[in-house]
This record gives sequence, structure tokens and C-alpha cells, in this order.
Amino acid sequence: MLVKDKEQVSLEMEDLNDNYTNKKSWSLLSWGDFLCAQMENWAQNDPPLEFVSGSNRLESISEDSVAMERKNDLLTNFIPTLRSGEWSDIGGRPYMEDTHICIADLAKNFGCDLVSEEAISFYGVFDGHGGKDASHFVRDHLPRVIVEDVDFPLELEKAVTRSFMETDAAFVKSCSLESSLASGTTVLTAMIYGRSLIVANAGDSRAVLSWRGTAIEMSKDHRPCCVKERRRIESLGGFIDDGYLNGLLGVTRALGDWHLEGMKETGERIGPLSAEPELKLITLTKEDEFLIIGSDGIWDVFTSQNAIDFTRRRLQEHNDVKLCCKEIVEEAIKRGATDNLTVVVVSFHLEPPRPCIRQRGRVRRSISAEGLQSLKRLLEG
Repeated sequence: MLVKDKEQVSLEMEDLNDNYTNKKSWSLLSWGDFLCAQMENWAQNDPPLEFVSGSNRLESISEDSVAMERKNDLLTNFIPTLRSGEWSDIGGRPYMEDTHICIADLAKNFGCDLVSEEAISFYGVFDGHGGKDASHFVRDHLPRVIVEDVDFPLELEKAVTRSFMETDAAFVKSCSLESSLASGTTVLTAMIYGRSLIVANAGDSRAVLSWRGTAIEMSKDHRPCCVKERRRIESLGGFIDDGYLNGLLGVTRALGDWHLEGMKETGERIGPLSAEPELKLITLTKEDEFLIIGSDGIWDVFTSQNAIDFTRRRLQEHNDVKLCCKEIVEEAIKRGATDNLTVVVVSFHLEPPRPCIRQRGRVRRSISAEGLQSLKRLLEG
């Protein structure tokens, strides 16, 4: 999955190219008709915005719109009723290196008494590479480390971040050099405390929230193609070679992998492979329907929105969360997934998602008046 033994699919490059692969082919005649119609339309209305290369304006407007609507939803009283399901399959791999965990009450599970009566639910997906030792070690130890942290549960962000790092360090001390150190794992966890949802990610597993049927990514894939990750890596003396971290690894954050030379360092030196998670915290509203957590094998064949659409349809049909997870994995296999497959779905309601029609936003294509004139003259010969 992560070590350099197959061709990697760059999710971020795929996202960047979506706008191009979805465009229809136009003849010169239809383009001419389109441009003339646009010029007449804009002549009677406000002039278009000038196109700015590399601008994220449209994306920002969309994100701001969702954020504003979510903010309005917060005014209503809502207490999530949690239901969870999970499913795994070896997929096309000779060994199963994925594992996962679902704990309804994290504190109670480890005998910790909290002042608050609200349970803290914990869900995790651990996608191992180079063996299963690291993924199983983290699954078995990380939850307890979080509960025993001094900042648990009042400052969950600090507790979770510190626990990722401590578990990574504990893996070095507890495993033998011959076998277990020769492995690593991505880690993605989700914790729900009352109406708060906190997602922590180190690697390329992904968590996606369904809000009124719209996919909201709660994590970012940590892959070498990510510009932010590349800058961090190069600042620490690492490099990207042929799409791999130091020419060896297909992710830029993971726990374990201490056996890979130059990836991680002890003491004051910090290696380019980080175990520190990126966190995202939101307050759940009644319009939040469910959360999907999946290893990268799922996202090789599902887009985030496609997974949300598929899950909503299945829950509307039978409202069985575990069966839904099984169907997601089976569909991934039908679509040609070759990796290990693990998915966890957490529903926030007892009822199935309500039917809804997502209104596709109207995006104004903009070009300068001078550019339109030039294109018109070119098309008219």
C-alpha cells in the first residue's frame, strides 16, 4: 500500500484535474455561439470578474457557504444518537494489515471515572504496511494512552496529539528489531463527546462527514504530492523522489517505520516522517447524518461525495449501519480495489437519512472583455 511496490494514485492531482476531465467537447461552432450569447448576456448585466490564475475564490465561496449554514444549524438543540458498524476485507492483497476499533464509552472501557456523564466514543482505522505489527500495536495501546493523558478529557486536542507521539515512541521500545520494527501504520481516529466531533489523522486514510447529503472531508490525505507536506519534509532534510518520501514511502505521516533509515530521528533531530496528527474539530448539528472512516483502499475507488451518496442510498433502503459497511467494501471490490479494505460508519440518528436534492451551485465562468473579443475574432476567422 505505502511502500514503493506499486503505482500510486495521487488523490490531490486527481482533484486538481477534476474540472478538466468533466468538461464536454465543444465544436468551434458551438463555442462561437456560446461566446456570443455570453457577451450579449454580460453586456446587459454586471461585467464578469477578471480571471485570476491559481485563485481559490470559487472553492472558498463554497466552503464559506457551507460553514455559514452549519453555523445557523448550531442554534438548534441536538443530541446525537450514535450507531456504528464496521467491515474489513483482505482485498487483493496476500496479507491483511488493516485493523480497526470501535469503543462506545472510552473512559468506562478503561475504568476511568469522569465527572461528566456524557460518554466519549472512540473509533479508529489503522492501515498497516510492511506487516501488521504496527497497526495492531497502535490499535491496542493508543486508546489507553489517550485516557491516561493528563489533559483527558478536558483538552482532547492536546491529549490526542500527545498520545499519537507517545504511542509511536512506545512502539520502538516494545518491539524487536528483527520483525515488528519493520512495519508502520497510518492512524485515523474519531472521538465524539456530546456534540463535539474531533478527528485526528496521520496518513492517507480518510474521514468524511455527511451534512445534508454533502460530503465534508474531515481529514487530509498525507501524501508526498501534498504541497504543504512537501515543504515540511524538505525543511527537515527529506525529499520526494518519484512521488515517494525519500524514495521509499507513499505517505508522509505514519506511526512506526523506525527501521527505514533517515525517516525518523530520536533526540533533538526530527525526521521527515511525522507521527504528529492533524486535527479537525466541529460541533455536530441535526443536519449531520453520519461519518465514514475508511482506509485508503476504499478511497482508491470511491470519491468522498460518491461514498456519501452510496451510503445514504443504502441506509435509506435498510437503515442497517453494519450491513451498509459490508456493502461499501463489496462495492469497492467490484470496482477493482486491490488493497486491504476497512470502513467504519458512525450514524448520528436512529432514523435513516432523509431524501434530499442537492442544488448544484451556479458557477459563473468569467473572462475579460478583451479576451472575449479576441476569441470571437479568432472563431469568426
